Amino acid sequence: MDLRHTIAQKISTALSQLDTTLTTDQVADMLEVPKTLDLGDFAFPAFQLAKSLHRSPVQIAQQLAPLVDADGLSKVEAKGPYVNVFLNQPVFAETTFKAILSDPEAYGSADVGQGGNVPIDMSSPNIAKPMSMGHLRSTVIGNALANIYSKLGYHPIKINHLGDWGTQFGKLIVGYKMWGSEEAVKENPIKNLLAYYVRFHKEDKDHPEMDDEAREWFRKLEDGDPEATKLWSWFREISLKEFQKVYDQLGVTFDSYNGEAFYNDKMDEVIDILESKGLLEKSQGADIVDLSPEGLNPALIRKSDGASLYMTRDLAAAIYRKRTYHFVKSLYVVGAEQKEHFDQLKAVLQRMGFAWADEIVHVPFGLITENGKKLSTRSGRIILLEKVLQDAVALAQKQVDEKNPTLANKKEVAHQVGVGAVVFHDLKNDRMDNFDFNLEEVVRFEGETGPYVQYTNARAQSILRKAGKTGADLVDAPALDDAGAWEVVRDLGNFPEMVTRAAKEYEPSVIAKYALRLAKAFNKYYAHTKVLTGDASQDSRLALVASVSAVLQSALALLGVGAPAEM
Repeated sequence: MDLRHTIAQKISTALSQLDTTLTTDQVADMLEVPKTLDLGDFAFPAFQLAKSLHRSPVQIAQQLAPLVDADGLSKVEAKGPYVNVFLNQPVFAETTFKAILSDPEAYGSADVGQGGNVPIDMSSPNIAKPMSMGHLRSTVIGNALANIYSKLGYHPIKINHLGDWGTQFGKLIVGYKMWGSEEAVKENPIKNLLAYYVRFHKEDKDHPEMDDEAREWFRKLEDGDPEATKLWSWFREISLKEFQKVYDQLGVTFDSYNGEAFYNDKMDEVIDILESKGLLEKSQGADIVDLSPEGLNPALIRKSDGASLYMTRDLAAAIYRKRTYHFVKSLYVVGAEQKEHFDQLKAVLQRMGFAWADEIVHVPFGLITENGKKLSTRSGRIILLEKVLQDAVALAQKQVDEKNPTLANKKEVAHQVGVGAVVFHDLKNDRMDNFDFNLEEVVRFEGETGPYVQYTNARAQSILRKAGKTGADLVDAPALDDAGAWEVVRDLGNFPEMVTRAAKEYEPSVIAKYALRLAKAFNKYYAHTKVLTGDASQDSRLALVASVSAVLQSALALLGVGAPAEM
């Protein structure tokens, strides 16, 4: 149980003595963190109880404060309409350091998931198109959520639902046959396949017959035509090899690459279920499910020419994943513009009689823009992700060279810092926010950046090396009674709550912002306190340093960011 819930439980128990009941979770949601330490570490507002208890919030706070079990606390006091809770600083510091240093990897973990499967639909680039900055968000948000859910005892299953089917393959085959060659594609697969795709969209404006030809080639592909199938398989294979270079850079792996094509033979069952339940209706020749009772537009299931749509495929995918993984929750890390699609998906599954549709969660996110403009593959205005990562590593290398020219493993550190900077920058933003990308701002060692957090950890590691101590040596260090360290100690104690909250809100930025907050608090403490003084309290201060390093490393690992010991 995290710190917030420990306090909430005490207050919930006390409230039962006032003839009112609020659950621990309800109290935890109401608890506030005062802006200044003189008002305590947590504050419970009594406003919401005034109506039910027929007393003023000030009176309620005065009655409630003495009833709160103060074991492990320094005091509990009423201040106006609030009950302010003060933790026992030395005791709390000692127990927190011991919890962290006795098993750093376990700190913040829980078994709430009890091994339940959580498929995460993420990344999902389109075959024969480059991975752009537009793919970064789904990839790193999905990866971070997998790490966070794993820490809470779930079993995440990362699914790269590849865009490997659709009419664009007809367009690509036409473009390849008109302007391409096997040699050119082998020489630079994605660049040249993209060039054919972009050129097709420019020329089909004046030559609409090209669209008819593309549809014909895609029909051949659906019918299993040998030439169309051979080209499709080749395009898919060489694209995956190119994608893998980016995933290797990011350190992201997947448990499944089943994309759209995988569900080709699984859609007939969807149609059969919809027909058997009388859910399909005709609209302008197409088959739809009317979702007006749910306040949604109709779900298009089958075009008038008999072709299936994304919805049919996603229905088949959802059913397949439930049968295969028996999931307790199924996440789709897909852009915010797809909100209606997933609302429709859940509504149709519910109509089909699948109660588990409630376990499907769309995790939307905002856009990465360039100079305020949306990136677009079709128009050719893209920022290549592989190039961004390479440039980030080069920028990091330059700064590492300047700061620490004798560093032994500079190349490895520059990679961790450069790639980590890009990932951290994405994840520190609330996922629904749009943001403009500027590489120079991202790869800075100062400010609210990934390198700043990494550098803070490296600084802590340096202090421990100078002292000749490790975290394991400091598990039984005496209690730290240093008012200047309290902000850091309290932040350390909040880490388990941050992990739980990040999972509950599907929001990795909770972890990134926490890491920044802890790094700032530690650097502020370090600027005013000499750690290595050789006095009796040195081990207590070193226990704080080791705890900060351990928790920063854990937070960065959850985000998929490395933590070099030296920078």
